[in-house]
Amino acid sequence: MWLIFALLSAVFAALTSILAKIGIDGVNSNLATAIRTMVVVVMAWGMVFLTDAQHGLSNISQRSWLFLILSGLATGASWLCYYRALQIGEASKVVPIDKLSVVITLVLAFVFLHEKFTIKSLAGCVLIGAGTLLMVV
Repeated sequence: MWLIFALLSAVFAALTSILAKIGIDGVNSNLATAIRTMVVVVMAWGMVFLTDAQHGLSNISQRSWLFLILSGLATGASWLCYYRALQIGEASKVVPIDKLSVVITLVLAFVFLHEKFTIKSLAGCVLIGAGTLLMVV
């Protein structure tokens, strides 16, 4: 089931880039990010209440709160930078560079989460990096 959700995530991420590039025309990138964020907030809280998950708020540990807040800050910074890059650059070049996050995530997962870094993941990182370079040059 995770594979289906991962593929849907990729499709929606692709739609996000194209729709954002069209929508950001003539709009301040920070304002556009704020509008997008408000939609995401409403949608996310809607799902929380739809699935009756709001009762779990009191069970979240301080450590989880800290890292979820830090993750939110990183997401905000990413979105602000992404929208600005989309506004001034071509989507076909901005998006591949943004997807270098896959390579960076693998490295960070190895360093901080002690996940295995295999020959296969190394080859994937090299190929993604080379593919990104090929697309943006």
